[in-house]
Amino acid sequence: MTPPPPPRRRRGTGAAVVRPRKLGGVRRSQMVTTYGVGAMIAVDNESFIVAGLDSWDISQAPEVLERRLTRLLKVRSFRQPPAPDPDRATDGVHVRRFPNMYSCPKCATLQPFYKFNSPPRTARCGMCEEDLVPSRFVLACNNGHISDFPYWRWVHRGSGHTGGLCGGTLSLGTNGSTASLRSVVVSCSCGVPDVSMEGAFRSRVLKDLGIRCEGGRPWLKEVPPEGCDQAPRAMQRGSSAVWHPLVASALSIPPWGEGLHKLVEKHKLLGASEDTIRWFAKNHAALLKSVNATAEDIIHLVQAIEDDDVAADQDDTPTPKARSALRQEEYIRLVRGNPERYTAEWQPFVCEKPLGSPAVLQPLGLRDTMLVKRLREVRALASFMRGDLPSEADPAHRMAPLTLSDDIDWLPAVEVIGEGVFLRLDENRLRSWETDETVIARARRIRDNHLTLLRRRTGASKTAGGEQQDAEEIDSPVSPRYLLLHTLAHILINEWSLDGGYPTSALRERLYCDDNMAGLLLYTATSDSAGSLGGIVAQGEPDRLAHTLKAALARTAWCSNDPLCMESEATGVDNVNLAACHACVLLPETSCETNNSLLDRAMLVGTPTGTVPGYFHDLM
Repeated sequence: MTPPPPPRRRRGTGAAVVRPRKLGGVRRSQMVTTYGVGAMIAVDNESFIVAGLDSWDISQAPEVLERRLTRLLKVRSFRQPPAPDPDRATDGVHVRRFPNMYSCPKCATLQPFYKFNSPPRTARCGMCEEDLVPSRFVLACNNGHISDFPYWRWVHRGSGHTGGLCGGTLSLGTNGSTASLRSVVVSCSCGVPDVSMEGAFRSRVLKDLGIRCEGGRPWLKEVPPEGCDQAPRAMQRGSSAVWHPLVASALSIPPWGEGLHKLVEKHKLLGASEDTIRWFAKNHAALLKSVNATAEDIIHLVQAIEDDDVAADQDDTPTPKARSALRQEEYIRLVRGNPERYTAEWQPFVCEKPLGSPAVLQPLGLRDTMLVKRLREVRALASFMRGDLPSEADPAHRMAPLTLSDDIDWLPAVEVIGEGVFLRLDENRLRSWETDETVIARARRIRDNHLTLLRRRTGASKTAGGEQQDAEEIDSPVSPRYLLLHTLAHILINEWSLDGGYPTSALRERLYCDDNMAGLLLYTATSDSAGSLGGIVAQGEPDRLAHTLKAALARTAWCSNDPLCMESEATGVDNVNLAACHACVLLPETSCETNNSLLDRAMLVGTPTGTVPGYFHDLM
């Protein structure tokens, strides 16, 4: 990762170009999930914010192909985050210094970084020669803006000074009295009383001081602040609330990404003339033979794809419905299966029935299982948010832009190659269970809490961007079926981490739930070798899966926090869980689609009193 290059310096008649400073490196996958555009990253004793897409050099960045996802996100292509290459003189991902406020641990001076006169390519106090410390605190709002914490206004509150006219120098230190913010003290040489940072995280305090959001977007190049009427919040620089990525993903399923379709996309044949295609077919006969295709096949396919692209560009289906349609396509293919026909290069998705009979699973409430022996998932960073966790009801203005350039028609993305197991529930048994009044009533408690949360967030931001959203249009995915599938995925991942030796962070869930779908896919979620050697597929054999499910349910029936866990009225962030805690069903947040929310193990095992039957209560 590199900051923006410094200005060119000319010496004599020649021109010497100062190369950008290389700060360090992160994995490409982290540029989508952890350190994407707008996120802050600490490097040694400095802090930076990842710059927008318009500053990325993608001339050597590999392209990631996934047409279903490009149509969903309305872009032309995906690119892997670029890596610096000294031999080709290419840059990697650029960053910009943020926050701008630094302090010296020796002289305690608190001021903008440029005032310290640090030696080039370092962050040291010009007077004390001590390493500087970036500000621990920033201001951010729910519209994605971020700025430095207003230390001057904080220490001069009530003093009568306005506009920073005191002429003094700020200092930041600790008195060592406690480990809380009370011991962090800000002072000014003008003589105003010292003020601790206690209370800075209360939004009401900032509002009373007249501190408003400045609309700062430091990750975008030379972009002035924009108007914003959201109340800012003080946050720790390293807080998870400072940056929430909005990642969209899709599985590569037939026909896309397979055989002739992949050949057409990989070799850029879309838009090519018939003569060009025939020339390509003549000079790549072995390539066409590997996918059992002819020049005529390519011509017909190219025309069909181009017609579909025109229709997709004109399609104005709302994003939630488009995402649902994408999941339905995957569900149909997972149910149908896809036997191996090509090598891994030309077929990224192989889904087959297990060798064992699914009859052993039917008494357990499962219909069948499919072994996904080869799987490819593409994850793209579509946007990001700050403050409150993302939800289905978020208005568009909460989604911060990755760039303001009209020339950028791509998004950063990574691909994951792995394997998984797909399960389906017995529809007849499921419909009988989910229509039970006690089950519906318990699920309604979570649904009502979730709807209240969505409406509160929408109501709080209705006028922020001049948008209005009818509260009647807000809906929640919570249902007995959804809670059952979601919690079942969690306990199986936990059990596989114990029985199969996989770290839970290496596994991920993908839920397929609506009136016509009742399935879940558990698969490898990392780009390394964890779980890519057949270990997960082996867990999907019916006999082994039956044993795993029984063990997982026995473990889930009792929690070390019971009876508090099972009898809780509401748990989790924003009170959208019931019987779910870190001692029973919660997972690392990277493994869960909803950040460990919308869970209830009573849907699996029932309540101890028996008033609410669990889906698997016959096994308990």
